[in-house]
Amino acid sequence: MSRVVYLDYNAGAPARPEVAAAVAEALSEAGNPSSVHGFGRAARHRVEQARSQVAELVEADPASVIFTSGGTEANALALAGCGRGRRIVSAVEHPSVLDAGRAEILPVDGDGVIDPAELDALLAGDCRPAVVSVMLANNETGVIQPVAEVARIAHAHGALVHCDAAQAVGRIPVSLARLGVDFLTLSAHKMGGPSGVGALVMADGGFVLAPILLGGGQERRRRAGTENVLGIVGFGAAARLVRDDLLLGDTIWEQGHMRDRLERLAQQRVPRAVVIGRGVPRLSNTSCLALPGLAGQIQVMALDLAGVAVSAGAACSSGKVAESRVLAAMGLAPEIRGSAIRVSLGWASRPEDVDCFLDAWGELARRKGFEATKMMEKGSIT
Repeated sequence: MSRVVYLDYNAGAPARPEVAAAVAEALSEAGNPSSVHGFGRAARHRVEQARSQVAELVEADPASVIFTSGGTEANALALAGCGRGRRIVSAVEHPSVLDAGRAEILPVDGDGVIDPAELDALLAGDCRPAVVSVMLANNETGVIQPVAEVARIAHAHGALVHCDAAQAVGRIPVSLARLGVDFLTLSAHKMGGPSGVGALVMADGGFVLAPILLGGGQERRRRAGTENVLGIVGFGAAARLVRDDLLLGDTIWEQGHMRDRLERLAQQRVPRAVVIGRGVPRLSNTSCLALPGLAGQIQVMALDLAGVAVSAGAACSSGKVAESRVLAAMGLAPEIRGSAIRVSLGWASRPEDVDCFLDAWGELARRKGFEATKMMEKGSIT
């Protein structure tokens, strides 16, 4: 295979050309946003313009956007800064939520979806002030959670709600008000922006968020430290682009069509293949595909050698590949969760990328002794 195919957008999307251009332009200009001279005011203008672009993407007030170093910091700020000692989190959260401190775990079913009635029971049984954290879409399976229902139940019991929407924003329409949550986590590099910048968006609930970084008055004294102007500018540019994509609707449809075609042909070629979460709402760009009997790590490495980049589990462990906590929480059998890979599409994905994946993955299955049929001539199946 002469070309390299990138199908790991849930780990991080390549920077869009318009984002790179915006960052390059900002890089050529000096100024600290906290300085009062002309250079500082120009830098402040760039930051506030990006703040408005990010806020517009999730239908929020720009004053509610707190820029952070990424989704992990945004999650930590929400959970530690809300002042609630009792935490209830879903079993399929990102490690930055699951490992943020002692928490009660909200289980999921075999498709990876929580039962809001179980949250209702947990909150009804303990009247201590609580914060509930449920992600909007899972990074490994793409499964979408009933976050608006979670917020309704939690607020009825006086609890605050945090939603990690890092994977969902830019892939489905997201509105802070319609979700009804108190805190929303975003991450720029999931949507074709730079790495190392994210945001926590707050609803106007009258509560005070305690900062976890001290020593400066930046971000309305909610997050100290000189703003990452380059990253923030790129974040704003990416937010504007994905908002335009969502308004047009073509990108989501095209990715969904490619994802569905990939899954259909994968199971045609290798009947033992399992599509995880297929029966519930998912992100249109994400496929979690298992081949029982062939370890996910082996599939990832073999595909990499064939010039196709996918992943097994979440890309949040410094290059380590371990059994997926998400798939284990779903109660999937060891042979399923140990053989799962994630294929995720994005803004630059093309139908021929899917063909390349299917060719390489089908050949790997054949070499490993799985019954596999050759894909029909390209273009003959749509």
